[in-house]
Amino acid sequence: MAQPLFILALPRSYTSLIAGMLGQHPQTYGLPELNLFTVDRLIEMWQDGPDKTGMSRFQRHGILRAVAEIYAGEQSSAAVVMANHWVAARQNRSGMQVFREIVDAVSPLMAIDKSPAHVVSPVYLQRIYEAYPDAFYLHLTRHPTNQGHSVMKIQDGNYALSVNSIDYGEGEAFVDPQIAWHDINLNILELLEKIPPRQRMHVRGEDVMADPLQCLPRICRWLGLRDDFEALEDMLHPELSPFASVGPINALFGNDPNFLRDPLFEPHEPKQPPLRAPLPWRPDGACLKPEVQRLALEFGYSH
Repeated sequence: MAQPLFILALPRSYTSLIAGMLGQHPQTYGLPELNLFTVDRLIEMWQDGPDKTGMSRFQRHGILRAVAEIYAGEQSSAAVVMANHWVAARQNRSGMQVFREIVDAVSPLMAIDKSPAHVVSPVYLQRIYEAYPDAFYLHLTRHPTNQGHSVMKIQDGNYALSVNSIDYGEGEAFVDPQIAWHDINLNILELLEKIPPRQRMHVRGEDVMADPLQCLPRICRWLGLRDDFEALEDMLHPELSPFASVGPINALFGNDPNFLRDPLFEPHEPKQPPLRAPLPWRPDGACLKPEVQRLALEFGYSH
């Protein structure tokens, strides 16, 4: 049975596009954001406690859409009602058990999971590793300034706030996504130290955007997948995924709303600002912190 691929990346790091592209390969099955390793038991995804944000409701949409598509062959409102019953019957199972059932259901295709919520906590990453020590792990990065600028547009910076990405300066605190970029990438690197080199790969999202016909075959060969012309042509059309559009009224999302509105892929070379340039979200003219610059250089971003 094919081991799954876990794409580990912060949100707004080209995860939706690249996961969508890889998921269109004829030997893979690209899943929406399942978020299953963020919970011990599945029922927790349906429990809105005082510490939950409104986003938690939307984080369930991926599992509902996946179940509807896999088991009903469609994503109608009625199929999502069925999916809710499917989930209810498994409410006391672990997220790992439910994930394994979905992986088995799409076999022999390779399941591809990209749930940015998984990288927020080392606890979630450890759950993935314990469940799938033999899986493939793709570490996807984006330039810290561009990723941070994009994240600050999510609910006026609420995502950065929700992961405690705050810079406490002298007498003033700023919501600053570079802190999450640094700390969460360290979480990922710590996990990857346990993974044999054969099972892990680092890719800069910008490289895939600029030269997909160079990057995608390299990823395919690493995964043991075909890299012929037909497979590459399929991967250039993430918009053909059953999860690349807004879902029915009772499960609208399951992916980045920006991607769901416009899932077409257009090759382009993203502009990368200097690592020492003032940050667009900092009113005090601050730049990337030295430790962020060092990590960005390690990932291949230049001054």
